[in-house]
Amino acid sequence: MGEGIMSIVLIVVMILVFYFFMIRPQKKQEKETQNMRNNLQVGDEITTIGGIIGKIVSIKEETVTIETSHDRSKIRILRSAVRNVDVHAEDAQN
Repeated sequence: MGEGIMSIVLIVVMILVFYFFMIRPQKKQEKETQNMRNNLQVGDEITTIGGIIGKIVSIKEETVTIETSHDRSKIRILRSAVRNVDVHAEDAQN
């Protein structure tokens, strides 16, 4: 009977370790990424998941239009395609 309880305790401990080292950090990062995408502003310089670098010129509900080069090429992308914000609009003005 003691071995059965120890086995259950060991399984519960393994599940807790798995949760705190794998699931919880992933959920935290997903929340931070979603927050970053929701706070995009016109003027932010971004990098897309595909590696395209550009400056945001307009934002609609689920799409973002970016300017990608000096000749002002514009590309419309989904918000979910934004990997990170390289330079925030207010930082670029200073």
